[in-house]
Amino acid sequence: MDIVFIKDLRINTIIGIFDWEREVKQTISLDIEMGHDIRRAAETDDIQYALDYKKVSKRLIAFIGDSEFLLVETMAEQIAKILMTEFDVKWLRLSVSKPGAVRGAESVGIRIERGER
Repeated sequence: MDIVFIKDLRINTIIGIFDWEREVKQTISLDIEMGHDIRRAAETDDIQYALDYKKVSKRLIAFIGDSEFLLVETMAEQIAKILMTEFDVKWLRLSVSKPGAVRGAESVGIRIERGER
């Protein structure tokens, strides 16, 4: 399976369970790997057959920027749902991280995989 990826997509959003987190936007970072057969796009040199990572990025920036999740787990599941339903992604690996959320750690977060390889 071919993989289309987006690395370190940074988006400001309301995320977290603490009162102060509900008042100030924090940066989250996404690393996304999406299974997609690129052969037809490569053969035709036509974007209509490609998984358009710009469209994916714009959709997620809009969605997450307007969201106010309590948990990164909930955010990750909603992102996976968008990718699999709206962009016909059959398999994905997604990391959602909160840089600087824990003192002493560069970043914390979760990684999920959904679908069949």
